[in-house]
Amino acid sequence: MRNKGISALVCAGLMAGAAVLGGAVPATAGTGAAARAGDAATDIRERLERIPGMTVVSVADKEGFPLYTLTYAQPVDHRKPKGATFTQRATLWHKDTGKPTVLYTGGYTLAGGTTALTKLIDANQVSVEHRYFAQSRPSGAAGDDWSKMTVQQEAADEHRLTRALRGIEKGKWLGTGASKGGMTATYHERFYPDDLDAVVAFVAPNDANNRDDSGYERFFETVGTKECRAALNAVQREMLVRRDALLPKFEADAKTNGDTFEETLGTTDRAYEFAVLDQVWNFWQSGTAADCPTVPDAKKAGDDELYDWSKKHGFSVYQDETLGTNGTGPYYRQAATQLGWADLKFKHLKDVRHYPDIYQPNSVLPAAMRGTYENKTIADVDRWVKTKGKRMMFIYGENDPWSAEKFTPSHRDSHRYVVPGANHGASIAKLPAAEQAEAVATIKRWADVK
Repeated sequence: MRNKGISALVCAGLMAGAAVLGGAVPATAGTGAAARAGDAATDIRERLERIPGMTVVSVADKEGFPLYTLTYAQPVDHRKPKGATFTQRATLWHKDTGKPTVLYTGGYTLAGGTTALTKLIDANQVSVEHRYFAQSRPSGAAGDDWSKMTVQQEAADEHRLTRALRGIEKGKWLGTGASKGGMTATYHERFYPDDLDAVVAFVAPNDANNRDDSGYERFFETVGTKECRAALNAVQREMLVRRDALLPKFEADAKTNGDTFEETLGTTDRAYEFAVLDQVWNFWQSGTAADCPTVPDAKKAGDDELYDWSKKHGFSVYQDETLGTNGTGPYYRQAATQLGWADLKFKHLKDVRHYPDIYQPNSVLPAAMRGTYENKTIADVDRWVKTKGKRMMFIYGENDPWSAEKFTPSHRDSHRYVVPGANHGASIAKLPAAEQAEAVATIKRWADVK
């Protein structure tokens, strides 16, 4: 279960987030909209402020167009719209009411920057913070009620926000996001298919059957070369074989960095083993086959060489400070209850592990945030995307472990591309030329951009 949070999917949404197409795709030329920016800044603000529950927190200039920072009152429970509310953060970068609009969610906190999809179609951009992350969290007891941190509730948040802003932005709307953001955009489309005109999701994992991790197992049996896989497995094993020598180094680092583990993993030994289990996953998520020659000879490497190389290539520490309610804990709550996780077998480590059941999201959550998994929601989304989804595009990386379990789009003007050799930063710009041209043409058609 790799960290979809700060060091993985937040890093993805992270590596693919603000540049989901990459710099090689040409942008569509503007249409003199900057000349209308002054009028827009006055008129659009007034229209935003007339939306019930919407507050314009600030307005800044971005490339000659107004960037509005917003909060929007949302029901804590959309099944009880007159009940408790919370404020969800969002931004609107407005160019022209007739241009397309990109709805961008990173799946975590409010993402900054401009997506390359926005640049490609010269669009307005709405960015939204996921409920229960950062400042978009209910106050008091409601903020501790994790039963409202669900796929359906976030989709309803985005539905209300989209409907409110579509009254202003009249062009085509395209949803996008990378990693957990790509998942979130897909869930929005499934539950509210009339909101958006198309969805472009990047490296979006699809754990449709959490009990079947064979896709992930096959990935680690085939990715890269046999020699590289063997070398990585040997290093991972040696990190546990030499636990007595290396754990003190881990504990010294934890002391220096102020890392604690009492509220989540419990002990430094458990935290050390969890970090080791993540090593190979992270190597492929963030690295490439070109990094294989750097893998040390596990048997010959000294303790310092083994430990230092690991810290630079996938050894990721999970600590209390980043896993609670104010960090990546909300993601792990979702993984534990709906999104699922990769429960890898680690056959090469069986005799050197101390905690055979540790590799699951509840292990890294404070007790109050832990939950019970139910498979119905994600299985339903998977079926819907396969059979009823329209105008959906999925981009994956060949060497990305998160791409081992993919969404399969329907035949209803929908597409899936796999970027050769790419990791979790897969983008349209990295596709072979013919596929890149095809994908770009499809997106422009969906956006009604000439």
